[in-house]
Amino acid sequence: MTDYSNQPYQTPPAKPNSNMAIASLVLGILGWTILPGLASIAAIITGHMAKNEIKGSMGQLGGDGMATGGLIMGYASVAIFLCVCLAMAGMMALGLSIPFLEGGY
Repeated sequence: MTDYSNQPYQTPPAKPNSNMAIASLVLGILGWTILPGLASIAAIITGHMAKNEIKGSMGQLGGDGMATGGLIMGYASVAIFLCVCLAMAGMMALGLSIPFLEGGY
């Protein structure tokens, strides 16, 4: 009978993260803070590129959650931007005033 209690436990090495996934997450955050339009679109593009890279690595790369986070933040930012644009267009079509466009409050 073999006694395994004296064997040291070794954790498996961590998978490296995809650089595209990191970029997608950072750009998604920037899309909500500093560069709303440009960074959000870049987060969507790099997020999809990261997902394909991770899938193609056959388990050698990690970072799927970061890529998903970047995609969610990018799509949400673009969706909110489009909703605001549609609301403003609807208000203009109805002849309602939009205070910040007229220079007053």
